[in-house]
Amino acid sequence: MSSAHDVIVSASPWVRRFAPLIPQGGAVLDLACGSGRHAQLLANLGHSVLAVDRDISGVEQLNSPAITPKCLNLEQDVWPLLGTCFDGIVVTNYLFRPHLDRLPELLKKQGILIYETFAQGNAEFGKPSNPNFLLNPGELLAFAARHGLQVVAYEDIYVDQPKPAMVQRLCAVKDALKSRIPLQFQG
Repeated sequence: MSSAHDVIVSASPWVRRFAPLIPQGGAVLDLACGSGRHAQLLANLGHSVLAVDRDISGVEQLNSPAITPKCLNLEQDVWPLLGTCFDGIVVTNYLFRPHLDRLPELLKKQGILIYETFAQGNAEFGKPSNPNFLLNPGELLAFAARHGLQVVAYEDIYVDQPKPAMVQRLCAVKDALKSRIPLQFQG
């Protein structure tokens, strides 16, 4: 049995580009991890990774001591990650607005958020096409501003790989004034 996550096997170039900003050896959350492509990348970079999703069968097959798979329903009324903190959070191809504003609470000071998902206009290329799963123009920038996150990089663009899509991407740091992250980072 395969899932939609099985279609994409290599790590996102956006995640690969900004993952080195996560503090070395830090704890990282791979939210809605799918088959674990980003959990594996992060583990290979020396991080301990909590990989959560409603189906963790793919990430369990990675059998990495640096990756802790955890089966969670991320769309329940009660936020299942309450009280946890991470040096980095990676989210790709996932949007559940009722808990979006919880993510900054999970970041430690100077923690890095790497977020990439589908945006308005994606219906032209297929699924997802439901507006509930598509970011509005500038939505990730507004999210960062609302939570005082310093934007390191942002894009709202068309991509053709791994499939044609409209995406928004954000890399941001919490409490950037004390950060060691160069704000003009070029990867």
